[in-house]
Amino acid sequence: MNHPHSSVGMRRRAFITRSSVGALALAGAPLLWGQETRFRGANDRVRVAVIGINGMGQSHIAAYSKLPNVEVAALCDVDQNLFPKVAAKLFKDKPAPKTYQDLRRLYDDKSIDAVSVVTPNHWHTLAAIWAVQAGKHVSVEKPCCHNFFEGRKLVEAAEKYPNIVIQDGSEQRSNPSSQAMAKFLHEGGLGEVYMAKGICYKRRNTIGHTEDEPVPSGVDYDLWLGPAPKRPFSRNRFHYNWHWNWDYGNGDIGNQGVHEMDMARWGLGVTLPTRVCAMGAHVMFQDDQNTPNVLMVMFEFPNPDGAGDKKKILQFEVRHWWVNRELELGPERSENTYMTSAANTVGNLYYGSKGYMAKNVTEWKTFLGSELQPGPSGSGDGNHYSNFIQAIRSGKRSLANGDIKEGFYTCALVHLANISYRLGRSLDFDPVKMEVKNDPEANAMLTRNYRAPFIVPDKV
Repeated sequence: MNHPHSSVGMRRRAFITRSSVGALALAGAPLLWGQETRFRGANDRVRVAVIGINGMGQSHIAAYSKLPNVEVAALCDVDQNLFPKVAAKLFKDKPAPKTYQDLRRLYDDKSIDAVSVVTPNHWHTLAAIWAVQAGKHVSVEKPCCHNFFEGRKLVEAAEKYPNIVIQDGSEQRSNPSSQAMAKFLHEGGLGEVYMAKGICYKRRNTIGHTEDEPVPSGVDYDLWLGPAPKRPFSRNRFHYNWHWNWDYGNGDIGNQGVHEMDMARWGLGVTLPTRVCAMGAHVMFQDDQNTPNVLMVMFEFPNPDGAGDKKKILQFEVRHWWVNRELELGPERSENTYMTSAANTVGNLYYGSKGYMAKNVTEWKTFLGSELQPGPSGSGDGNHYSNFIQAIRSGKRSLANGDIKEGFYTCALVHLANISYRLGRSLDFDPVKMEVKNDPEANAMLTRNYRAPFIVPDKV
């Protein structure tokens, strides 16, 4: 395969974009049909399509279906076996949606206003860029990109098509608790916030081993592979377990962990790091998983205020077992654990000159002074799906929580962490040039070789 930045790769991409994507990106022009004028009031119906309906996609369908004057008008999935099951489960009293196996045919449907991209990670960016080029508003699940290069291209797409709402899927950005957390920290509530720690402790069983086998009936496997290398079908590289394969997923740091990474980075007030060091392993199980289930990462950031030589540190930990006492409410170590649900522990800790903060998905508490007395706290859950629709109706992308550039910055940390782990060495990163210093092997891993015709373009 050609490297995506080679001259041959660029010529191939140009040809493919013209010939196979067709109307989606002809001459680089989006097929806009008036989104900026169609939604003038709160009563205007928004027709949404959900792409990828096996797991989280069903949560998207259910959430949009509850919103006033929002219609889930189409479903898209490479596995046609899912359509009758999902229709029976989620459309009992509603008109049956259109169904598409190929997202390119869905994008030709001008009656669709917006799409939710809930595919495997390796499809997120290309599906989102094609949607934008077709004039569809798009909410793209986390992580918004499968590698660093893709995130940069998605940001470029947002800049090129300013009338299209592009929402990153880091849904905690819509929670009042998270917004209050960021405001409190950024206004000095903890004094100088010098370190944040993101925590992703989730127990996951072994995925075992599955043999290669014929592609199941009703599955367009070539389309499922998309940008990824061609290889035989195996169930451990298909529904859900794709998360644990580098060709399609990013491990748990890019699955559950990307939420906590986003909150850690937001609270700390940083963007891209200057140093990254990761260490981890795939422990306990002998199975088909090739991503780690234990991963510890340290990021170093320049002082965002540009003052002196002070640094900020972000620490992140993924591990298979959840047992710990770090995230309980307060230093008294009560028996009622904080930030723990269904025996999994996910959340964030923030350390400042005045004390520390513990945060879960919907609430946070602070402990201040040398005696760590209880301080200000906050709570509140939000609705990321409703926020997406509100931004579409308003015609103002700025109203969408989860700016795609912020999503890229967070995903960049995930990708740099995984590169450091896979190479077994620390990385010195240049946040201006957006490249690893003096490390061609690491820089090659910022992107991938794309399989035609599923190529993320250099120019969007």
